[in-house]
Amino acid sequence: MTLQNINPINDQLADIIVRADEPWIETEPGKAWMKVLWTGSETGRWAALFKWKEGYTAAPHKHLSDAHTYVLKGKLQVRDGILGAGDYDYEPNGVLHGETVALEDTEYLFICDGPVLFYDANGLTHYLGWEELARMKASASAGTPTEMNITA
Repeated sequence: MTLQNINPINDQLADIIVRADEPWIETEPGKAWMKVLWTGSETGRWAALFKWKEGYTAAPHKHLSDAHTYVLKGKLQVRDGILGAGDYDYEPNGVLHGETVALEDTEYLFICDGPVLFYDANGLTHYLGWEELARMKASASAGTPTEMNITA
C-alpha cells in the first residue's frame, strides 16, 4: 500500500529559530527593549519578547486583534489588574486600555494576531504591526539604531 504524500508543496517552508544571543532592540533608551521572535506576513501575526525596567509605562492602546501575554518575570499593571511571573492574559480583538506599567523589572512574551494602535489625548500616535517589527529587526541586524518608541 502506498502512503499518502505529505511533503509540502512549498519547498521553502522551514522552522524559524531565534537564538538566545539574538540582539534586543532598544525601544526607549535605558527603559524598554524588544526581541522580535517572528512576524507572519501571510496572517499579520507576530511574536516578541519585551523587557521593561521598573517604572516604564507603555502608552494607552487598542488591540485590532487578539493578543496573548505571558509574564516570565516581574509584574505588570494592566488595566485594573496586576500580572506576575507565570500569569497569562488573553486580550480579545477590540480591547481598549490605558497605560501599562512595569511595577518591577519585567520580561514577557507577547503574541499578537495583528496590529496595536497607540494613542494619547490628541489622537493616534503610532501603531505596531508585523511590518514595523520586521523593519526594526532588519535594522537591528544591520546595526542601525531604532528611532521609534513602541511598546505592546
